Amino acid sequence: MDSRKLAIAAAGFSTFVTLYSPQALLPALAREFGVGAAQISAIMTASTFAIALTAPFTGAVADVLGRKRVIAAAMLAVVLPMAGAALAQDAQALVAWRFLQGLLLPPIFAVTVAYIGDEWPPAEVAGVAGVYIAGSSVGGFAGRLVPGVLDDLVGWRAAFLALAALSFLGAILVALLLPREKSFVRSDGLAASARQMLRHLKDPQLLATYAIGFGTLFNFIAVFTYVSFHLAAPPYRFSSTLLGAIFATYLVGTVISPMTGWMMSGLGRRRLILVVIALWIAGAMLMLAAPLGAIIVGLVLCAACGMLCQTISTGYVTTIAKEGRSSAVGLYVTSFYVGGSMGAFLPGLAWNSGGWPACVAMVVAMLAAMALIAALAYRNATA
Repeated sequence: MDSRKLAIAAAGFSTFVTLYSPQALLPALAREFGVGAAQISAIMTASTFAIALTAPFTGAVADVLGRKRVIAAAMLAVVLPMAGAALAQDAQALVAWRFLQGLLLPPIFAVTVAYIGDEWPPAEVAGVAGVYIAGSSVGGFAGRLVPGVLDDLVGWRAAFLALAALSFLGAILVALLLPREKSFVRSDGLAASARQMLRHLKDPQLLATYAIGFGTLFNFIAVFTYVSFHLAAPPYRFSSTLLGAIFATYLVGTVISPMTGWMMSGLGRRRLILVVIALWIAGAMLMLAAPLGAIIVGLVLCAACGMLCQTISTGYVTTIAKEGRSSAVGLYVTSFYVGGSMGAFLPGLAWNSGGWPACVAMVVAMLAAMALIAALAYRNATA
């Protein structure tokens, strides 16, 4: 792997090693702070909602300032709220630090995806986006496994500090290895970038892709947040370490995401995403079975299909948007993380009323809506 791709993978790793880090700890944090599943899940909602708020503006700023300087500065800055979360004395303080962390993340991943679209030929964008998603999947796994193991050994506060250190190392790696952009076309200013954003919102292909992004993270957050509560309860009674270990299922994304370009060349975008969504529904339904093995297989399918959906839709945004790519990706990120916020909140209501089966039913309904959107909107999207 060349140094540029290694830096792209490191950016994905560093973002997601911190973003979802509380998921394996949610049952333990709920016990420590004396709150319920829906309440403690607010620490997930806080960061995803903050991302949704700032992503479009981050894209507009990056279209003016350039790519690398924005990515590197944000990666260094995000270390602070991660360390602050380790010192939180109550759930409200933890939510506040997580919100601040979310504000700082869009300059990393939204701008990195725009960088990919600018610096690689269109035929290679899906493959390089797959490298980014692969790095993200490794980061997502490490960000759950490491805190889970360290919580059982030395406590969740030390776990968060360890992740802050990992994030810092990733920032240094990107600063050293990621070249300054060469193909970037600077926007004429924030007003011009804002006008580009409005044009993006009139493109039906982009709107459909934003909607699919919404559903993708909705389902990811819903499944991987509430399965922790499902497996922490009888008869499974998983510890924090075991809850962290189930996120090894994320590693399938490391293998499969870089193959997206090859799969798309054979099936076309529309057919591929419909096949992926169908398999995702099968994986969700499988998690209703009682045997632990069936649940794990279901999680593997959900992780693989989610990573593929994310790679397909992210790469398509940079292909469709011929100008203002950062702002186009920023709008995608907003939709994606609004979906994530809803995926933490709404399934919490389902959990309170009907437990794990109600959460799975909500996920299946969202997947059906995504399939309908893709079937209608991607009829001419073959590349």
